[in-house]
Amino acid sequence: MRNDSSEALFVGRQPILGRDQQLRAYELLFRNGQAPCAEVLDGAQATATVIVNAFAELGMSHALDGREAYINVDAELLFSDVLELLPRQTVVLEVLESVPATAAVVQRCLHLHEAGFSLALDDVVAFDARTARLLPLVRVVKIDLLPLSDAQLAALVLQIRAAAPNVLLLAEKVETRTQFDACLRLGFSLFQGYHFARPTLIAGRRLGHSQQALMRLMGQLGADADSSVLEATLKPEPGLTMNLLRMANAAGSGATRTVTSLRDVIQVLGRRHLQRWVQLLLFATDARAGRASPLLLMAAARGRLMEAAAQHLRPNDPHLADGAFMVGMMSLMPALVGMPLADILGPLRLAPAIDEALRDGAGLLGELLRLAEASENGDFDSMAQALRTHSRLSPAQFNRAQAEALQWAHAIGREAPAADAA
Repeated sequence: MRNDSSEALFVGRQPILGRDQQLRAYELLFRNGQAPCAEVLDGAQATATVIVNAFAELGMSHALDGREAYINVDAELLFSDVLELLPRQTVVLEVLESVPATAAVVQRCLHLHEAGFSLALDDVVAFDARTARLLPLVRVVKIDLLPLSDAQLAALVLQIRAAAPNVLLLAEKVETRTQFDACLRLGFSLFQGYHFARPTLIAGRRLGHSQQALMRLMGQLGADADSSVLEATLKPEPGLTMNLLRMANAAGSGATRTVTSLRDVIQVLGRRHLQRWVQLLLFATDARAGRASPLLLMAAARGRLMEAAAQHLRPNDPHLADGAFMVGMMSLMPALVGMPLADILGPLRLAPAIDEALRDGAGLLGELLRLAEASENGDFDSMAQALRTHSRLSPAQFNRAQAEALQWAHAIGREAPAADAA
């Protein structure tokens, strides 16, 4: 049995303010529970978890309210291609103080800078050789106030200003009004600390996906498998599909393309990006064993039932079948993630027929959704009425569609453990 805590996910979020004390950005922090802080044993995995939770599980708009996101990056993650999938206009990569300014690190920071990313140096307390080498590549320098006297802080600011006049200075660990006023006089632009706000906890509900499915996808992508093979792996995984939709939106890849099918999800992300996101999900996922969520299985089964019904209704219309699967799967997302349907659909560029079916029950896809819901609820009067509206879909055909969906759902229920079950 799954316990409730296994479904919860958390992201710490601390405000970053401007000189007018108005909100400018958030730093996203790793949290593994409801405690106000977390013990980080693996920095790269912690950051990967933050990225997955913020940009996939919660959806960026929910976690950030449209503000910039500061994310800690250690040496391992700095060299990962995963970073290049993040929305470069809204993410600031904080290079941790533990990252040495080797030639390789400088070259990597230069590459990220030229690719349009904003970099920040974290926890600077001295103008040393490392700071001097990385300073030309960063937009923000975060200065830790705690270990510095007033004189040391003033001297450090002068050194940084002389070397990089246009860099933004961010005072972190501001704990008193006196510190804030002193930093204002020194020309700091951004401020973070307990004087303004402690980190708050953003909580959500995790969408399960199995490590088995992620590993299968990785192998298929590595073998350059056909998109139909990738689709077959994604179909039993509504949580994974929803996360990939959100990731595509966060990365900005889907700005000009609507999504009608799982094949569209693959094409919107692109194979290289899909592979990177799967790597990130594998890195962030812990491998606790358990059974798949019944609600996730129900979402997949509803999608398959609607797909099969659409295939019987219009055998030569694969677009209708693809859309039917998407509507069936997405229709249970409010219950799965604990968010209103409008909030879930807002950031996603779903095709109008899919969006309207989900929001208003409109069109043929909306009618098929009502038929599937009536079938699940055992509402035979509503089923009969819905079938009468489809002169080409007989009760016998719908019974065959139900049998196909049940057989498929039974098969995936046996083979797909959820990585986030307890």
